[in-house]
Amino acid sequence: MTTINWGILSTGTIAKKFATTLSQLTDGGKLSAIASRNPETAQQFASEYGVPKAYSNYHDLASDPTIDVIYIATPHSLHYENAKLCLENGKHILCEKSFTVNAAQASELFELAKEKDLFIMEAFWTKFLPAYQLLHKTLAEKTIGEITHFRAQYGFAPTGARYVRKFAPHLAGGALLDIGVYAIGVAAMILGYKPKELYSSALLGEYGTDTFNSIMLAYENGTTAHLITTIGSLIDPHAVIFGTKGHIVLPNFTALESYTVSIDNGSTYTVQAPFTINGFEYQIQETERCLLAKKQESTIMTHQNTLDVMRLMDKARSAWGLTFPCE
Repeated sequence: MTTINWGILSTGTIAKKFATTLSQLTDGGKLSAIASRNPETAQQFASEYGVPKAYSNYHDLASDPTIDVIYIATPHSLHYENAKLCLENGKHILCEKSFTVNAAQASELFELAKEKDLFIMEAFWTKFLPAYQLLHKTLAEKTIGEITHFRAQYGFAPTGARYVRKFAPHLAGGALLDIGVYAIGVAAMILGYKPKELYSSALLGEYGTDTFNSIMLAYENGTTAHLITTIGSLIDPHAVIFGTKGHIVLPNFTALESYTVSIDNGSTYTVQAPFTINGFEYQIQETERCLLAKKQESTIMTHQNTLDVMRLMDKARSAWGLTFPCE
């Protein structure tokens, strides 16, 4: 594999962001095909982003022998069937988060990828950001002492048809799988993927999915986390890491480009790590690095990382009595 040929499955907002990013990466792969269930949408996307091939169904993209890897950008309710289609047709995969609706689906996809010797990774782009690499160094140096607590909150308020879509049960809607995955994922990056306890509560809205959820995590070493996510209220993404000697503020923690360290002796400083493009470039580069090295799995965003987060979300939903039609 010399030049990596990408395909994108779906043409929504996040697919457009991905296409924009890929077009600005001069030393990597190229976008060679796009697929939508709407022929006109596929053609329009292809024209706008200079994509050579536009398919009016997902199967044609998955079976195109010239495509090496497919970025799956459909709603997470469709990730399992879309990824399975791509794997069965011999395609490597970068799949949007939440990776699937539940851990059982994720496990099956990882087993299928292993069986077929194919690379697959959840597109948890936040984990690859340079700011988090620097943050891990700051924490390892015990700048704020031992970590005692992590707090994160995030909420947005869609309107009209987007509001209905975000809560639709058949799309596995609700705050948890949409943005709760960010809060849990970042908490896991900082505190670990296997808390000993999870306590949660949620408000279920008119469509039966969660409009607001609160999750508390407790770890063996005594560290705790409190995570709040909601769809329906505007809450800027904001997180804080508390330690025995100070704290670190993570503004916009889902798309982190800087963080501020405050020590109890009164000193404060900010670490800057701006994106090269828009933040998506790092997960693309990691995918391409793994493909060129013929790896099935990233060492940064492992299959186990995805499974651990999916199981935490499964546990929370079980406590709320929330299941989806696609399960």
